Amino acid sequence: MPPMVNPSQDQLKGRYVRFRVRDIYLPEPAAVLRELHDDEELQGRVLDLSDDARVEGHAFAIVEVSGLRQPCILSVDRLLPPL
Repeated sequence: MPPMVNPSQDQLKGRYVRFRVRDIYLPEPAAVLRELHDDEELQGRVLDLSDDARVEGHAFAIVEVSGLRQPCILSVDRLLPPL
């Protein structure tokens, strides 16, 4: 059976490489992003508010963030004060 790694691939050991998050096989790309960016703060413009029919008085903000295709939806009580 031929070796799984050929000699040219073996030369990659110890080198720095670049890759896209979406191409990661393990761990899940979402887990990588959470680990790297969980504490990073985003800012955006509130487009609308929506209540949670299950919990009276609990609202969600629909926030447009520059660079994201879809707005973010999060609980109003998780919003940070403006700078």
